[in-house]
Amino acid sequence: MTDLCFILTLALLLSSYLFWGIRTLSRERWQILAAVPVRKREGDRWDGLNLTWYGALTANAYLAAVAMLFLLLGSVGVPLAGTALMAALMLTACVPSSRLVARIVEKKAHTFTVGGAVFVGVILAPWVSLLVNRTAGAILGFNIPVAAALAAFAIAYAFGEGLGRLACISFGCCYGRPLAGASPLVRRLFAGRSVTFVGKTRKAAYAGGLEGKPVVPVQALTAITYSGIALVATWLFLDALFPLAFGMALAGTQLWRVFSETLRADYRGGRKFSAYQIMGLASIAYGMAAMLLVPSLPADTPHIVSGLSCFRHPAPLLFLQLVWLAIFIYTGRSSVTASTLSFHVRHDRI
Repeated sequence: MTDLCFILTLALLLSSYLFWGIRTLSRERWQILAAVPVRKREGDRWDGLNLTWYGALTANAYLAAVAMLFLLLGSVGVPLAGTALMAALMLTACVPSSRLVARIVEKKAHTFTVGGAVFVGVILAPWVSLLVNRTAGAILGFNIPVAAALAAFAIAYAFGEGLGRLACISFGCCYGRPLAGASPLVRRLFAGRSVTFVGKTRKAAYAGGLEGKPVVPVQALTAITYSGIALVATWLFLDALFPLAFGMALAGTQLWRVFSETLRADYRGGRKFSAYQIMGLASIAYGMAAMLLVPSLPADTPHIVSGLSCFRHPAPLLFLQLVWLAIFIYTGRSSVTASTLSFHVRHDRI
């Protein structure tokens, strides 16, 4: 009953957040969060650095993903130090990869790709778990069950990318095909359910010429699909079905990635079958092989109360705050938009 209450509460929180984001974030005011003066020009004008809602929403998604990792691994008795070390290693590798892989595939220096970061994460996750066991685990006397760790990583990723797609709605990236040029079936399916981006600084506007035009709501579909997959996989994890939870989270998300690319209009490289679709299929094959071949000790029976109790300690809370701040600084400083600021005195209030 405790597990069911947790899943239902999590579903309610997720649905509320997604409902708000999907309905709200395509409006013009929800792209730029703040502008900071950085360089004075002639007169009283300043060049500004734009801080974006994309960065804040992406930081929220990473925070939720890492929190789920603490919770799930805490539920099977993994100590906080082990989870924090694994999370730090994975973030250190995957966050820069989101820009590096985009540069390789799309030949663009100022964009991010979650697909590339996930591919790197899937490759590294088994070896990071084994590395932590043989280093910190050997010193501190713990052993992380690799099967449970892989399942927790996959679920955390599903939650993170599901929530992170709200950031894409805010910035207007990862946008769908215009309904006007879609097949009759697609037009019927999304009539009244499309998304329309407002604002010339949205990527859908300056890269796709789609400002004010209804497009397939692929970001919203991905957010809902990934969040649903994550909830089901969490239920399986709490039933101690770790390989099944891992397979559900990894295969479900990556198969959707392969399909959803057919609904997108943004540039994904020069291939008809994109590099990200290839990475998605390769991730499934590699992940399943790792689950079968990498040795893992049996895990404790999951207890959700034990997982939740880890947040009574200040250490994971401080770790989550640092994660949020680092991700916001890394992704929230816009390099493709600029601003000009001026300041004046309100003489009527003196």
